[in-house]
Amino acid sequence: MKISSVTKIGKLNRLDIFLLMLSGGFILWLCLKDSGSLSYHWHWHKALNLLFTPKSDGSVSYFIQGIFATLRLTFWGALLALVFGVLLGLGRRSSYFIIRMLANCYVQLVRNIPPLVFIFIFYFFIANQLVPLLGLEGILREHSGEINGLQRWLFGDANLWENLASGVLCIGMISAAYIGEVVRSGLDNIDQGQHEAAKTLGLSTWHRYRYIIAPQVLKAIVPPLAGQLISLVKDSSIISLISIQEMTFVGTEIANSSGMIFEVWIMVALCYFILCFSLSQAFAWLERAQRQI
Repeated sequence: MKISSVTKIGKLNRLDIFLLMLSGGFILWLCLKDSGSLSYHWHWHKALNLLFTPKSDGSVSYFIQGIFATLRLTFWGALLALVFGVLLGLGRRSSYFIIRMLANCYVQLVRNIPPLVFIFIFYFFIANQLVPLLGLEGILREHSGEINGLQRWLFGDANLWENLASGVLCIGMISAAYIGEVVRSGLDNIDQGQHEAAKTLGLSTWHRYRYIIAPQVLKAIVPPLAGQLISLVKDSSIISLISIQEMTFVGTEIANSSGMIFEVWIMVALCYFILCFSLSQAFAWLERAQRQI
């Protein structure tokens, strides 16, 4: 046990030691610094009451509603990104030139445009053109009927359905381009002999991919796929710029109205950390389970 500890310490290089000393010195300076000389005074008790105290009508606080909106946004966005990303990955490997070209054009277009620019263009296109074209105004904009508890839990209030749909499409289509590349690289790493052996056994294309190719691809792409889905959770904060009331948007409004800037944003960062860390642990468990198969 002692030898293992010494070995780990011995692996630290000079840069690691310097960074550790620098970080330690900064933390020590903060601890020794007279709090009275700081221009900012912490109000954690007020901030926590403001963020988590239910409203007077008994409903959850505005900040909790923002957390639920982020969960809905990331869940539906991840679902869209996975489905569309798999189709893009398969399209990149298609034997038809037109399908390969369309999939490649979409991936290259999305990956080489800043996400913020894509979101602004696509959001205004959805709001002004796509919704009326598909005849969805009655559902997304002018819904007047009652919604049940399950609909409210899955999609939120009816008057915000258009915002939710726009946000889901935006982050889902952006992440799908990257997931498509992850799937494509996973397919490329499968030895051609696997396909030939499956054909020799007389398996159809569907059964070949379902029972032979897909399990191997899934095992190979779990780590990069986990990273992309975690990035999707963090990138959902950009959607606040198109006035979708998720956690970052709500945090901005609360921080600006209360003046408790650092307390509110530290809580927002902590919530994002909990979401992303939980997702990373779930994928780590999945990766360990696959190794045992």
